[in-house]
Amino acid sequence: MINTQDRQKGALGNQSQDFRWRFWFALPLYPYGKRQTIRQEVVPDTIWTFDQIQGIFYVTVPIRMTVVKLEQGGLLVYAPVAPTPECIRLVKELVAAHGDVKYIILPTISGLEHKVFVGPFARQFPAAQVFVAPHQWSFPLNLPLSWLGFPAKRTHELPQDSRKAPFADEFDYATLGPVELGPGKFEEVAMLHRRSHTLLVADSVLSVSEEPPAVVQLDPYPLLFHAKDSPFEPIQDTEANRHKGWQRIALFAFYFQPHALEVAETWRSLRDALKAPDRSRKAFFGWFPFQWKQDWKRSFDALRGDGRLFVAPILQTLILNRAPQETLNWANQIARWDFQRIIPCHLDAPIHATPDQFRQAFAFLEKQPVAQDLSLHHSASLPEEDLEFLKGVDKTLSKSGITPPAQEKV
Repeated sequence: MINTQDRQKGALGNQSQDFRWRFWFALPLYPYGKRQTIRQEVVPDTIWTFDQIQGIFYVTVPIRMTVVKLEQGGLLVYAPVAPTPECIRLVKELVAAHGDVKYIILPTISGLEHKVFVGPFARQFPAAQVFVAPHQWSFPLNLPLSWLGFPAKRTHELPQDSRKAPFADEFDYATLGPVELGPGKFEEVAMLHRRSHTLLVADSVLSVSEEPPAVVQLDPYPLLFHAKDSPFEPIQDTEANRHKGWQRIALFAFYFQPHALEVAETWRSLRDALKAPDRSRKAFFGWFPFQWKQDWKRSFDALRGDGRLFVAPILQTLILNRAPQETLNWANQIARWDFQRIIPCHLDAPIHATPDQFRQAFAFLEKQPVAQDLSLHHSASLPEEDLEFLKGVDKTLSKSGITPPAQEKV
């Protein structure tokens, strides 16, 4: 359930200073030092999400923090976002009603877009204990977490046994990984809030909405930029263009170079930029090196699959295929839990999904997938033609020895 009042608070704020993120240079992603926040109430008086946006080259997607009210009072925060004055004000409104932030969870080890916010967020709530996924690492130097801004005296690794966590009376959690990737590792901690039957995940499963999410529409320029079919087409703010731009952004974000996209030759795109009507810095000086095929919408429809749950293509082709059995064991464990909705850290949320649908999202790791619900057969399959670019990257990385080779399906 979306709280309209919360949405308005996130969209308006008191002044532009509310959106200020001072440490944007630590991870210089759009919109850099200005980030708006939308708070939504997902489970009445129990769970709230806080959405912001980030991206590269106007490929902007939601990034999400989830806050859960604890039964004994206080709040648990899963995957903090940028602690702007607006964001902290919206959290403190919940603190005033439900008690202080008691626990802050970092559920990943490789996601800089999550890790970079934990230290600054924790400093806003000095009574909170910070729990991080085990096996944390940093690049190019593997530095202690305290050197990365985490509060040294109140930062702990999540216990391997979830029953030993201080919030075990309300949550179960299961850890996938670490998956060895050569220069780094991948790990994710999924958490079940038993009372609300809600599963919290970081990056493992997603769903794409047909229409652009509310937080993306706070700054519609990226949507309108990607709705263009040529550098000569003017920016026009229409509902149709917002939808078109969002759907193309989703294809960029998941596939990098989907089959329906052709990248223009450099010399031609630079020549066209000189003739573009908008050569401002905001429009990348007229540079627009994309050419979409007429049937590009078919790729989006195949990705969305009527709102289905799926594993991101980059995880399918470059990460989880390095540990198929371990991943399936993790998915099987979670599929035994009782949940009715999933809240990921990106894209659409909440996703109303069953444990069987969660498990079927990982069928790409099996030679002969078997779904208890026959309607789920092939529901997780993504078009091979759209995966072609990522699979090419996978082969290149493996042949060069940068990453270990993919393992056979189970």
